[in-house]
Amino acid sequence: MRESGSPAPAAVTRRPPARRSRGPLHPVLVHSAGGLFVLWAVATLTFFAVRLIPGDPAQAVLGGPGSQASPEALAAVRAEYGFDQPLLVQYLRELGRLATGDLGRSYALNMDVAPLLLAQLGGTLLLALLALAVAWLLALALATWSTLGGKTAWAVGSGIEITAAALPHFWLATALIILFSTWLGVLPPISTPGPVGLVLPVLTLAVPLAGFLGQIMRESFQAALESPFVLSARARGEGELGIRFVHVLRHAALPAVNLSGWAFGSLISGAVVVETIFARPGLGRTLLNAVTLRDVPVVIGVVLIVALAYILMTLVTDLAGALLDPRGRTA
Repeated sequence: MRESGSPAPAAVTRRPPARRSRGPLHPVLVHSAGGLFVLWAVATLTFFAVRLIPGDPAQAVLGGPGSQASPEALAAVRAEYGFDQPLLVQYLRELGRLATGDLGRSYALNMDVAPLLLAQLGGTLLLALLALAVAWLLALALATWSTLGGKTAWAVGSGIEITAAALPHFWLATALIILFSTWLGVLPPISTPGPVGLVLPVLTLAVPLAGFLGQIMRESFQAALESPFVLSARARGEGELGIRFVHVLRHAALPAVNLSGWAFGSLISGAVVVETIFARPGLGRTLLNAVTLRDVPVVIGVVLIVALAYILMTLVTDLAGALLDPRGRTA
């Protein structure tokens, strides 16, 4: 027992264990590992999905179903390309080849897949990026007008956004061709070289996406106007234009920025329809032709390139969201 009058022992204060620092490269490693998993999953699903399509891939090598190839020629092609082996063996061989960066050779065109896709990549990326930019401008203008114009503008803007978001690409493309090419005669019905040939394809992709982004921006814009930082800015004497276009707009655009990666992926998928309707060369038409011919290397190559572009775009939108959000910069 402690004697009377002796000082009490000092209380031992236990500090929580220090959190181990993960280092600046940890987010990069996490994104890289996630990207590799996505590429593997996409290649796997695409390989087995194409193999499930009815038909013989050996006929694609010999010119398609109408080639009237002899049974001996088909058997020789199956042995040369390994089509006579079990499906799992074919998959592992395809995966090993992709792991070395080799996209293989096209069955139907008898040429390397990599230069074929690189020649088509620029047109599709240009179409998707222009459509994303136009969709952002349309959505921003509509959201700003509908929140500043009162109840009537809010109701009209909401109706326009819902209608635009519900428009299918093939229907909108047909309507634009009838309006601007057949009736007005101001734009070509097919995509021609130059900026004029891009107008209708870009609008076809941008309008539905603008309706979707506009709904998100309008709700975020209204929520930001009711936030405490707006009241503080008004108390400091800032004007309405400065409040709306300096403070509110940044917060209103943040949810749409975070969805831009998904939006870019949807534009790439919509390019399949748009490039086919407007006879525009690109990855979309290449993918459609390859699926029809069961050209597995080309299909896998296109899907991998699109998945890689989606991963990079998602990373860019994450960085942009962190720059727009002060909380992201602090984290």
